[in-house]
Amino acid sequence: MARLFGTDGVRGNANTELTPELAFRLGWAAAWYFGREHEKPAFLIGRDTRISGQMLEAALCAGICSAGGEAVVLGVIPTPGVAWLTSTSDAAAGVVISASHNPFADNGIKFFSGTGYKLPDAVEDDLEEIVARGMETLPRPTGKGVGAITYRHDRIIAYQDFLCSTIKEDLSGLRVVIDCANGASFETAPAVLSQLGIDLCVLHAAPDGININDHCGSTHMESLKSAVLAHKADLGLAFDGDADRCLAIDEKGQMVDGDQIMVILAKELLRNNALNQTTLVTTVMSNIGLHQAIRKAGGNVMITSVGDRYVLEAMQKNGLSLGGEQSGHIIFGEYSTTGDGLMTAIQLLAAVKRSGLPLSHLGELMTRFPQVLVNVRVHSKAGWEENPRIVKAVKSAEQTLGEDGRILVRASGTEPLIRVMAEGPVLEELERLAETVAQTIRTELN
Repeated sequence: MARLFGTDGVRGNANTELTPELAFRLGWAAAWYFGREHEKPAFLIGRDTRISGQMLEAALCAGICSAGGEAVVLGVIPTPGVAWLTSTSDAAAGVVISASHNPFADNGIKFFSGTGYKLPDAVEDDLEEIVARGMETLPRPTGKGVGAITYRHDRIIAYQDFLCSTIKEDLSGLRVVIDCANGASFETAPAVLSQLGIDLCVLHAAPDGININDHCGSTHMESLKSAVLAHKADLGLAFDGDADRCLAIDEKGQMVDGDQIMVILAKELLRNNALNQTTLVTTVMSNIGLHQAIRKAGGNVMITSVGDRYVLEAMQKNGLSLGGEQSGHIIFGEYSTTGDGLMTAIQLLAAVKRSGLPLSHLGELMTRFPQVLVNVRVHSKAGWEENPRIVKAVKSAEQTLGEDGRILVRASGTEPLIRVMAEGPVLEELERLAETVAQTIRTELN
């Protein structure tokens, strides 16, 4: 069978690719796997607002109970909330049902270990093997051995209180617009930011099961920009569907991306000698301007592959305290085991408050070189790296840019896409080169 687990769990179109039957088997496999070390292993389960979430949640819980595990249903809650609650409990693992920024028809299932970190590849491989082998080969508990389901949406309050405890600043006086993407942050974000004293305007916090990420959130920031300007707000904050990422709009209506947020936070830490080993971790997608800004401030940048799991691995391996992605996944080693959009929002707001400067000024700490990103939808990503025509098109673009820029082509780990990114000083040239490479990929792979 093809590998179930991608870079961020198991994903697919709900009810055709990610079916209730598969969710049941994943729950059963996880309960059996963790049940070897825990008697009646408990799983904390959260989800976003997709219409398919309850269906998959029910199937997953049934699988867990069928293998003798206990399912603790948290309801709609941000992904990092599940990770934090798992790490501070005696649960064997946490599970999130979400497809993050994907369209509502998609969904996903990903697991966290009892420590709140994403499962290592080896454990995912073991779960996949159990799913492939089938339940018929393993004993099935009966009587008192069957598991049960409890519903604990009240646990979200502990996560909200934890977020508020991570800063000391009084944020009252700040006027902020937030876009909850009709997703998992629709309840938590307004509660936390109001608790911190912020004058708040809330957008897209009325989920109906199908409007998650629909022209809103961190992938569609037009309405947030309009609201920031209309309300004369200090800034705006946009979350994605499962609230593990955050992007911002400054008071002038300009986007402040994950790279700029990391520069703002890292430079403040560097000034206070609080950035471990004076090193920020980021991915190959980060802008050249980030590297220049961090070097100018006396820091270093460590580069990883795309994916917050790889950023986290580098942080853990090297004892580093801050890392993230241009897309807004930012990890705070002191507090978090995964990217946390609300944590990012709070830390950014605290930095703005401490500086006494507008976000537009802080955003200018980094010069953002033009980048063009083209997503090419393909029937299959297999073999694209060895395709001679694609290789030739990429090399030709690289030669054109020379040392003044770069071309980065990679396959998405969560969608049937090949992403083409071009970066350099002249936007028109980047658009032409990126589209030339993208058209070659379309022709060859479709």
